[in-house]
Amino acid sequence: MADQQNGGPPPTMPYWHVYTDAEGVSRQERFALSDFTFEGIEPQTAPQWNDKQEPSKANVTFTVLPVGWVGQWHENPRPQWIAILSGRWFVETMDGTRVEMGPGELMMGEDQNTRARDGRKGHLSGTVGTEPCTMIVTGLDVTPTVNQPGRFK
Repeated sequence: MADQQNGGPPPTMPYWHVYTDAEGVSRQERFALSDFTFEGIEPQTAPQWNDKQEPSKANVTFTVLPVGWVGQWHENPRPQWIAILSGRWFVETMDGTRVEMGPGELMMGEDQNTRARDGRKGHLSGTVGTEPCTMIVTGLDVTPTVNQPGRFK
C-alpha cells in the first residue's frame, strides 16, 4: 500500500483506559490507538499519521499536581484524555490495580457511574517522586460508556 511505502507501517499509540465495568467497579487496562491514516492535516501539508477521534466539544486544562498531592477516591468529572508532560503520578482503581505513569504516557479517564464499595468509588490518584506532575487534560463533552474497555482504536 502507498501509505505504508511512504510512511512505513501504521503506528500504534499505547494508552491506559480507566473505565467502569458492568458491576460498577472501576478498572484499568492498557490498549493502543491503532486507526491511523497517512495524510496531511491540510492539502498543502506533508502527510503524517493521524488517528482522528469522534468530534466533540472539549475543555483543555493544564494541570500541575504538587509533590505529595493525593486526590482521594473520586470519579473523573467527564471522559477525559490525560497526557503526562513531566513528573510521575499513579492511578489506583477499585479492582486494586495501581499504575504509575510518566512523561509521554496517555490515559483515558472514563470511570463515571461507579458504585461505592469498601469506601472506594472511582479511583485514587497522586504524585510519585520528588517533583510535581504536569499534564494536559482534555475533557470531552460526550456521554461516558460503561463496560467498554479499550473502545478507542
